[in-house]
Formats: sequence, structure tokens, C-alpha cells
Amino acid sequence: MDQKNFIVAIVLSVLIIVGWQVAFPPSKQATQTAQQQASTQSGAPAAPAGQNGTAPGATPGPGSIPAQQPVVSRSEAVALTPRVTFNTPELTGSISLKGARIDDVQLVKYRETIDPKSPPVPVLSPIGSKNPYYAEFGWSASDPAIKVPGADTVWTSDAQTVAPGKPVKLTWDNGQGLVFGLTISIDEFFMFDVKQSIENKTDKPVTLFPWSLIVRYGEPTYEGMYILHEGPYGVFNGTLKEFSYSDFKGNKQQKISTTGGWVGITDKYWMATLIPNQQSKVDVSLKQTGTGADVKYQVDYVGSGVATAPGATTITDAKLFAGAKIVRVISDYESKYGIEKFDLTIDWGWFSFFTRPLFWLLEWLYVHLGNFGLAILTLTVIVKAVFFPLANKSYAAMSKMKRLQPEMEKLKERYGEDRQRMNQELMQLYRREKVNPAAGCLPILVQIPVFFALYKVLYTTIEMRHQPFYGWIKDLSAPDPLTILTGFGLFPWDVPSFLHFFNIGIWPMIMGVTMYLQQKLNPQPTDPVQARVFQFLPILFTFMLAPFAAGLVIYWAWSNILSIAQQYMIMRRHGAPVGNKPVPAALPAAPASTDGKKGGKGSGKKG
Repeated sequence: MDQKNFIVAIVLSVLIIVGWQVAFPPSKQATQTAQQQASTQSGAPAAPAGQNGTAPGATPGPGSIPAQQPVVSRSEAVALTPRVTFNTPELTGSISLKGARIDDVQLVKYRETIDPKSPPVPVLSPIGSKNPYYAEFGWSASDPAIKVPGADTVWTSDAQTVAPGKPVKLTWDNGQGLVFGLTISIDEFFMFDVKQSIENKTDKPVTLFPWSLIVRYGEPTYEGMYILHEGPYGVFNGTLKEFSYSDFKGNKQQKISTTGGWVGITDKYWMATLIPNQQSKVDVSLKQTGTGADVKYQVDYVGSGVATAPGATTITDAKLFAGAKIVRVISDYESKYGIEKFDLTIDWGWFSFFTRPLFWLLEWLYVHLGNFGLAILTLTVIVKAVFFPLANKSYAAMSKMKRLQPEMEKLKERYGEDRQRMNQELMQLYRREKVNPAAGCLPILVQIPVFFALYKVLYTTIEMRHQPFYGWIKDLSAPDPLTILTGFGLFPWDVPSFLHFFNIGIWPMIMGVTMYLQQKLNPQPTDPVQARVFQFLPILFTFMLAPFAAGLVIYWAWSNILSIAQQYMIMRRHGAPVGNKPVPAALPAAPASTDGKKGGKGSGKKG
């Protein structure tokens, strides 16, 4: 592999990605659009507020958010209110009857660390625990005289547990002839279905507005990587819009009307997402309230007013996804419920057309091999096989280049500092010997999408999280744990952040060595300064890749090993010197140039 072309290709790719990110930042663009919509919808003077903080005659929104209580342990916070419990193959937790909040959701199969005894990952947390995070469903009324259930309402349940195929119904009578109901069901994965019902026992029709919300107390810790979105987001009228937490500073509020789609808050691997009826128009709101330690983030939507005649019952349907962003599960939900662009809950990036097929291939290999590390190694072989014709031409061209190295050195000695004349002579030499110096660049360029797509898959998809390889690699999505500054595991300690650049693991070292060996097979630059820079590149890349996911470093090292073997055989076949060895006598000599003289030697004397 031509290291010069390789570096140029990598640098150009990074510049394109960073430049695009600077020129067209999606989150800011989405925020600007939403702010314009918010100013359009909220430009009227405020009218006297009703029970739900809305102007009479306006579309009401969700009620007030309860204040955080003194922080206690999660188990103590759960015990503060009566509950309906659930325990499925994927989720465990409970629903608070106070406020009818889905606020206690933990993942059964995912732990906070690679230690199987570590706590399960919490998705939603109750009020009273650290950083509450919950979903709630209810109604609002334009008429402040109508009592609707609120955050402190205690509901009555017809069962103590809810399970797949066994829903639970919560009811509350407002004492005015209206009976509110929430029928909550859960499937075998992460989807809650909530049917909101109103039974009208009065002699007058009643119009109420169903709503759903998600509230998150406190700003969560997130990685803040430009390649991954974490925070509020959604699909509105067919368009994905992403918001950072900073977009809501100063208690800003974004409002968007949409038909179809979804809205939620995502972390790297899990999310809480509201899914309205895909045929109904809803008014979505995203906002922050409070500041400092009291900051809260809320996403919600309010449906159109539902009129319930005397003696009738009306039902509206809503869904909540609270769980892990498993690709196959997300895809199945999109197809089963017709959720518009639900697959975009997973951040596939700009190159999704390539990232997704790569993920599906990796998962297919994993199913057959039983290990994602082996799947990555096999993927590397497949990539090498697909690009073999290009690589074959590239290495053949580089073999000719290396065979011409003595002639290039002579031109350098002859023309010295006259770089223009030397370049002219070099071009003539290339034409005469039918060598394309750029031939080594193409196979590298076509493999760059594979590199970035694999990086995206390893970094983003939960399927890679905590997946082991062999030996000391217990998590392919995390950096190599055996590093220099920990004595390769003998002296485990928390390495200070300012030393992380020097904390190199074993696999990055292996990658650096293979990169160095591969570089020795390539034609050396005629410029001594350039040659020294390229000799330093394996060391630089070793440090640069040290903090990357181990799976990506393994991919690169294995790719280098395969390239070395392939390049070695091709160079031997074309009679080029391998390393510092001269061409064996049994190999064919360099072909004659177009003027009948061998190898361009005469051209160096008569140039």
C-alpha cells in the first residue's frame, strides 16, 4: 500500500467530513427551523391561564412537571408509590400508580460494565432517584372546570402485574361523570402500547386533548462526538431533526406540527421515544425548564381534541419505546406498526447506504461464526477479495515503481534542486516504462468507506457493545485495555486524561508494526525529508489509533497483514526487489523502454 496515497486519502476524507459538519451542521439547522415555527405559533399575547397553564380556547398541553424529591436509592424511590410490575425477557421494572408514570425500566440483558454482576442498565428512573426519567400519558381540557388526572393522581389498577399478552387497565374517576382509563400492554421487547380512554357519563359532550410526554431531569453525561447524536430528536413530516441539549439553554422551546413520525430522547445505545398514531396530526414540543441542578428536558406531543358524546367512550392509541436500540428490533417495529423512518433512531450517519449493508453482513457472519471478532477478520478477507483486481493492478504498478527506484535516484542526483526539471524527467520515465504513479491510490480510496463504515458500526450499534474477542479483548467496541501505562494489566490504575495519548495498547502496537513492515515494501520517496516523515507515520498512527475501538484496530492490523502477503507475492512475480534485497537472478529483468534501451538507464545520461 502506497503510504503517501494512503495519508492523502485519509486526510482528504477527514477534511471532507469535518468541513461538511462545519458548513452544514444538522442540529443547528433543525433548531433554527424549529425556532421559526415556535415563534410563529407562540406570537399571540398570552391570555388568562386555565388549569393546565393554557389560554382558554387554545390547544392545551401537558400538565406541570412534579419537583424532584430528596434523592434516595433507586429501590427506595420505587417503594415510595404503589406500583404495577413487569418482568419480560428484555425488561424488568414497574409502573407507578401515582401519576400513571412508566418510570422504572431496566434492561435485563445489558449491564453497566463487562462484569456480568454489575447493575443492569436503567432506561427510565422514578422521581426520588438520581436524575428521574419517565414517560407519562394524560389529557388536557380547554375548560378549566373539567378535572383531568395530573402528576399526583393515584390510579386504580385491575392487576398487579403486566406481561406480554396480559395488559393492565388503570382507571380514575374525576367525580364529575368522566372516567379516565389507561390500558397498558407490553411486548416481548421494548414497546409499550397505551390506549387512552374517556367514558362520558354526563349529559353533555366533552372535548379533551390526549397527550404524551417524556421528562428527563438533569443534563446527562454524553460523549459529544460529532459522528453520533445524543439528545432530543425526532422525525417530523418525514424529516429527521436532531437537537443538542445546548439548543434549549435559557428555557427555549421548540414547537413542530407533524403527521406521522416520532419524538424522543436518545443515548448512545438506548432511548425513550413517543410514537403517536401515524395518521393523526399532533403538535410536538421540545423544551428545557429550570436551570443548574434543577434543569429538566421534556419532549411531548398533544393530539387533536377528541369529542366524547354523552354515554359514549372514546379511545386513542399511543406507543412508547423504552429500551435498547437493537437494529433488527427497530426494523421490525418500523414494518409492523408502519412507523415513519423509525430506523433513523439509530444514527447510521451520512454514509448509511454503505454502513447498513456492512452491519448486516457483520451480523450474518457473527451468526455463523459465533464471534464478532472473527466476523471482522472474515469481513476483512471479503473486502480484500472484492478489491483484489484493483489491488493487483496497484501493487503491480508499485512493483514497477520500486524497480525504477535506482533510475529515480539518478535523476535526483543529476538535477539536484531543479525540482521542475526533475519532475519532467520523472514523468517521461513513467511514460516510457508505462508506470502510473497514482495507481496505488485507487484501492485505498475505495476502501476508505469500509473503514469509516466499520468505525461507525463499532461505535454506534449496541450489537457490538461488550462483544469479546480472544485473549484480553473483552469488548470490541472499547479500546485495548492492556496498555503501556498500566504495565499491560499488571498495574491497573486510572490513567490521567492528559496521559491518554501515550497509553498505547497491545493491538495498536501490532497495527503499528504491520504498518511499518508494509511500508518497507513500498517505493521510498526521493525526497529525504518526505522519506523521514513516512518512516514516522507508523508511530504516529499507533498513537492516533490507540484510543479507537479494539475491533477497528484489529481490522486495520489484519488488513495490513493480508496486504503485506498480497504485495509480497505480486512484487516477487514482477521482479521487484522486496525490502532491501536485490532482484533474484532467476527473475526477469526490467522491460526495455520504448527507445530500445533497458530500464531507462540511457535516459538518465542523455536527459
